[in-house]
Amino acid sequence: MSKICVNIAWPYANGAIHIGHVAGSLLPPDIFARFNRLMGNEVLVVGGSDQHGTPITVTAEREGVTPEAVAERYHEINKKAIEDLGIEYSLFGKTHCDTHFEVTQGIFRDLMGKGHLYVRETDQYYCAGCARFLPDRYVEGTCPKCGAENVRSDQCDRCGAAFEPGDVLGARCIHCGGSPEIRPSEHYFLRLSAFRDRLIEFVRANDHWRPNVKAFTQNWLEKELLDRAVTRDMSWGVPVPVEGWGDKVIYVWFDAVIGYLSDSIEYSRRVGDPDLWKRFWQDPETRHYYFIGKDNIPFHSIIWPSILMGVGGLCLPHDIPANEFLLFNGEKLSKSRGGAVDVPSVLEKHDRDAVRYYLAANMPDTHDAEFSWDDFQARVNSELVSVLGNFYHRSLSFTHKNFGSVPPQGEGGPDAGVAEAISSAFEEYRARLSSCDFKKALKAVMDLARFGNRHFDASKPWALVKSDRAACGAAMCESLRIARALAFMAWPFLPSSSEKAWAFLGLPGSPLDAGAGLPLSPMPSGHALPEPSPIYKKIEFEKEAEPAAEGPFQAFRRLDLRAARIISAEDHPSADRLFVLKVDVGEERPRQVVAGLKAYYSKEQIEGRPAVLVANLKPAKLRGVASEGMLLAADDEGSGGKSVLLLRPSADLAPGTRIDSGVGAPAQRIEYEEFQKAEMILFDAKDGKTSSGMELGVSGRVAAAVEGGKAMALTDGKGCTVTADGEISDGAKIR
Repeated sequence: MSKICVNIAWPYANGAIHIGHVAGSLLPPDIFARFNRLMGNEVLVVGGSDQHGTPITVTAEREGVTPEAVAERYHEINKKAIEDLGIEYSLFGKTHCDTHFEVTQGIFRDLMGKGHLYVRETDQYYCAGCARFLPDRYVEGTCPKCGAENVRSDQCDRCGAAFEPGDVLGARCIHCGGSPEIRPSEHYFLRLSAFRDRLIEFVRANDHWRPNVKAFTQNWLEKELLDRAVTRDMSWGVPVPVEGWGDKVIYVWFDAVIGYLSDSIEYSRRVGDPDLWKRFWQDPETRHYYFIGKDNIPFHSIIWPSILMGVGGLCLPHDIPANEFLLFNGEKLSKSRGGAVDVPSVLEKHDRDAVRYYLAANMPDTHDAEFSWDDFQARVNSELVSVLGNFYHRSLSFTHKNFGSVPPQGEGGPDAGVAEAISSAFEEYRARLSSCDFKKALKAVMDLARFGNRHFDASKPWALVKSDRAACGAAMCESLRIARALAFMAWPFLPSSSEKAWAFLGLPGSPLDAGAGLPLSPMPSGHALPEPSPIYKKIEFEKEAEPAAEGPFQAFRRLDLRAARIISAEDHPSADRLFVLKVDVGEERPRQVVAGLKAYYSKEQIEGRPAVLVANLKPAKLRGVASEGMLLAADDEGSGGKSVLLLRPSADLAPGTRIDSGVGAPAQRIEYEEFQKAEMILFDAKDGKTSSGMELGVSGRVAAAVEGGKAMALTDGKGCTVTADGEISDGAKIR
């Protein structure tokens, strides 16, 4: 038995958690913790509400109440929402409590005594109108790197740039609107630079980290690692345990990560075993996992390890499976900036396991994912209900109706084909979940459910029960064996419904009581089966009319353009001019795209090429072969050269990256006729203008949307444009 410590990112207690929090950092650790419990491991799960961040004070000042009132209100709201989702913590704690103050101040003193903390003067924003120093979230301005507006004064959410006081352009106080000045203030700093060599060795040793986490961390370490302030000019937070520092508190980024340790200590005290935390934090065999969003990577891969190294004797992170962002209408979900889909509202209308299924299947693990109500309805109905739910119900209801109990196995023993299917699925499932690959683990479950449906159909029990009742009973025993394996394997993802299926199978306890070897064992026979009912129900709701896109380029806004890479090309079986392509667009499986490119590219030329895919084009059959999108190309008929060239990103982008110039709010599906309404042209732009004088803002060979005498370059919002795959005339149309 292994010891696993699951550490979950702390959402700010300034608003109700939204589905972005769930998909990014709350659901994955619950799945992982439940899986490890199924495998017999000892698991501690800690996390809770970050109550000291400036978002809380911003909300409190806006409402005219105390920060504590806001923090406690949303702590209770979010605690209930998390429980309603079936997400289980050993302790869902909070940072504004005595134990957290005690542990945080203790670590502060320890690091200070060892010389890891020191005092220095630093520049800070000061608002004369408000007569106070301003925390980073109290100051907004324009990003000097990418030009994004209304960014916080410490970092840009669009391009990821970090700022020092004075860096943002046009800085303003969010309360009075005045222009803050820069004033000196003394603060404690963590001597982060002293840990650089140890951190490099630590990161190098963790080859199992996700590529995005490792690359992000290594990029930080390749640069100069700057010491970081651990105090700030505020009154809300953990007091600095130094005489004369009563007007400052410990910086939230420092106290929040310590919350994992303080929560473990608080839990140990609550269960009457004060030293329990030591078995998880001081035993080098314990594996610590940190489930966070990608914007929190450096705090968990660099800063928190530095604190742990400075204290000594505590376990370092084993893995940091950070997720990307879940987008809604093309934007990052955010409580502070609005547009979030909050969990309490979602659970008022939808079953929690349906929500868990969709967010697990659509998890933004290696790239940003898009949430939409249409897709939620489609995937729940076509996958959860029609595949898993259908198999459960047809197997259980048929057996209950015709046998009343679990029939005996066939005379030859368990079916070898069924045993192999379960064993293979379970092996894949266990390997994927052990490495935090949640979508592929869920796929293994659903593939087994599909096998179960095929087995049921092949057995034809409705006919067999009339001709050979014993053979029919043996077949249904095997179907129930598959159903039992599914209920066991699906439990980490879908706990409530899996326990319901478990009860319909007449099994005692829950999947958690069964033991890790259960899926590989034969199905016991003879016990009664209760009358089943459907475990899942279809989602039905009236679709509200989509609001018209605001601003110019309305036709373009409906397009969902994604960076892509062509994996393979095959001849169309019945069309000489068409290729059947497999295209990587960052999804679980490649898209199949039929493209009329054989006159312009050979198979060897097109395979491996980067491209741009219209990802929300309604699927269609072209000469009998399904096509799931369309590749953009520049068409220069009559130029005397190659008349059609694929478009591609000007830099290497991960497949699936959106290329919408920051304005896209794409419909789920569009017809080809709607695509044709979006005019796009390839320009040779000079000095930021097209040859016809339209302002473009970038130069070079650039694809752009055109409307009403205006042009807008196609970009990923971070400097990468779209260009052609070779030489082609200025003004070539894009189709």
